[in-house]
Amino acid sequence: MGKTIIVSNRLPVKLTDNNGELSFSPSEGGLATGLGSIYKQGNNVWIGWPGMDIDDPAEQREIQEALLEENLKAVFLTQEEINQYYEGFSNEVIWPVFHYMNTYAKYQQSYWDFYVKVNKKFVKAVLEIAEKDDVLWIQDYQLLLMPGLIRKAMPGISVGFFQHIPFPSFELFRLIPWRSEILEGMLGADLIGFHTYDDARHFAHACRRLLATKNSSNVINFDNRAILVDSFPMGIDALKFERLSNNPDVLKEIQYLRDNFSDFKMVLSIDRLDYSKGIMQRLQAFELLLQIEPSFLEKVVLYMVVVPSRDTVPQYKELRDEIDKFVGNINARYRTISWQPVYYFYRSFPIEHLSALYNLASVCLVTPMRDGMNLVCKEYVASRVNDDGVLVLSEMAGASKELIDAIIVNPNDIGAIADAVRDGLQMSEEDQQRRMRSMRQIVRKFDINHWVKIFMKKLGEVKQLQDSMFAKQVGFKIRQDIIREYNKAKRRLIFLDYDGTLVGFKPNIEQAFPDVEVYTLLERLMADPANELVIVSGRDPDFLQKWFGKLNLYIIAEHGAWTKDIGEDWVQAPNLDAGWKKDLLPVMESFSDRTPGAFIEEKAFSLVWHYRKVEEELAEVRTNELINTIRYLAEDRGLQLLPGNKVVEIKNIDINKGKAALKVASRRNYDFIMALGDDHTDEDIFRALPPSAITIKVGTHVSAAKYYVGSFIDVRRLLHEIADREREGMAV
Repeated sequence: MGKTIIVSNRLPVKLTDNNGELSFSPSEGGLATGLGSIYKQGNNVWIGWPGMDIDDPAEQREIQEALLEENLKAVFLTQEEINQYYEGFSNEVIWPVFHYMNTYAKYQQSYWDFYVKVNKKFVKAVLEIAEKDDVLWIQDYQLLLMPGLIRKAMPGISVGFFQHIPFPSFELFRLIPWRSEILEGMLGADLIGFHTYDDARHFAHACRRLLATKNSSNVINFDNRAILVDSFPMGIDALKFERLSNNPDVLKEIQYLRDNFSDFKMVLSIDRLDYSKGIMQRLQAFELLLQIEPSFLEKVVLYMVVVPSRDTVPQYKELRDEIDKFVGNINARYRTISWQPVYYFYRSFPIEHLSALYNLASVCLVTPMRDGMNLVCKEYVASRVNDDGVLVLSEMAGASKELIDAIIVNPNDIGAIADAVRDGLQMSEEDQQRRMRSMRQIVRKFDINHWVKIFMKKLGEVKQLQDSMFAKQVGFKIRQDIIREYNKAKRRLIFLDYDGTLVGFKPNIEQAFPDVEVYTLLERLMADPANELVIVSGRDPDFLQKWFGKLNLYIIAEHGAWTKDIGEDWVQAPNLDAGWKKDLLPVMESFSDRTPGAFIEEKAFSLVWHYRKVEEELAEVRTNELINTIRYLAEDRGLQLLPGNKVVEIKNIDINKGKAALKVASRRNYDFIMALGDDHTDEDIFRALPPSAITIKVGTHVSAAKYYVGSFIDVRRLLHEIADREREGMAV
């Protein structure tokens, strides 16, 4: 087992310059706390930017040596890289779009160029220390390209990626000019984690729409790899905040605050300055509360802490000015000699003061417009050791999916926020304790250590799954084994599916005709008298007759409804009835009429609903609706509904490729049987053939086949190699 390498934009320490003397102090962030249990062990390493622009090589070496003693490794960035990659692309493209504030996005080419450059710089730092058995865990939106870049350099390394901010819906994400490159970068990971299921779903949807990936549940198949996308709600160090509540320094702070606010109930708001936090809406809601509930005048205060952040950026400076002005207006209108409605602090506080506020506040107001998780609400809950207090939480925060006993509000609804604060202030002690006990159990159980544990465990499971699938992929060794068996055999039978196996899929089914290479391959295989070839397809006999009827091979059409031996006429399977089509065809046509791009292919004994031209989301809805509508009609008539690749086929239940293939295989004694197919219908062949048969699935979906290849291109490559058996025979 190798080491674990954590990579994030910032290291978990703060680097400060005290009159030319550099010093380190540990970060108090939740991520640093949670991952501290990993990077400080053994040879594990955390890689990141130290937080300062240091261009002197000697100084860089000195810092690097000091960091290595703490299992840390620095990536040094120039001021221009910081400006363009971090302040530019990360915070002026990714941040606003991913937080649904796309009007703030600036799509500058230089931002993207530096984003690529710095991601490569981080990759270089990893490659200097990484080994093939290591586990790499990349953190957050500043390094979206890293997984893909690492994958190219070290294909076998285990890579996890976690995004701590939301992932937007497809309609917003598609606005980014470099959208495909971002997705391809992220898909270099084996496991991609988000805080919520919604974010995971948005990411998978974007991959399907932009990269045409094949998604199955929470698995994305891309570049012949299965990538797991899942939600892992991040927690906090709950025990730390519980203990802080009884810390002597915190108790002093609590007493000081209690002495100053003894006559008032406190509503607490703690945020970093950012347009995604909903700070202005919170102030508006508090002002509305004072208007609609005069009884709260001189009895309630809003204690608002805003931590400085990027206030030289125009949008942030403007937001700060708005907050300053609004707070001033509220206080000017409502303040009395003995009471001030809003206590506003534009600075950061030590954790002891924050803990005291968490313990004292009657209501904690956490109403971001959009937030990946938001840990302030969890810190408040963990601090309430007496099981009292009320949390008002935005439904747009990831934490709302867990803390369902909070008062959940829409952050855009000022009236609803005001009502929620009022209800919180008036809530009975019994109701407070019922809600808070439930939330404290969740926060305590799903803490930061739990988050780290389940992510790393899942990453190991994904890698095992990939390794097992990789072991079944037709690589060099398996290819040589197949060729060896092929060379030894005296009588061979080879089943070949057509669409998706010999040729790729086309928008129009008529365009998927055999090219020169297909005919060349078939001719080479048929030239060997020991070989018998079978084209087994769902296509109708006319299609297959036109393209393969004159070749020296056996043909199975419509999944076995028709067969044609070499030099003979087509034979229809016995006891088939097509009378059912007159009942089901009108139903299918009604769906086709309201689904642009869908069409129905009528065969002799089956009907096929094609939706490869239909917009993906609509196709999924209509297809499910179609299946649910005609399922019982089909069952009553002894028919089978068969989902395929962008198709749903209805046919007689007694017809399938497996039965047809087995009938052919039983005609003679074959000492080599091989079958290749890509579709759900080909699973019948894989299951029907004897255990000694070589069965190969085209694609990465779970299959009854023994082996996998990536695409029809890999099929052709394999067939070329086994056809050229004399050269390969000498090599084995």
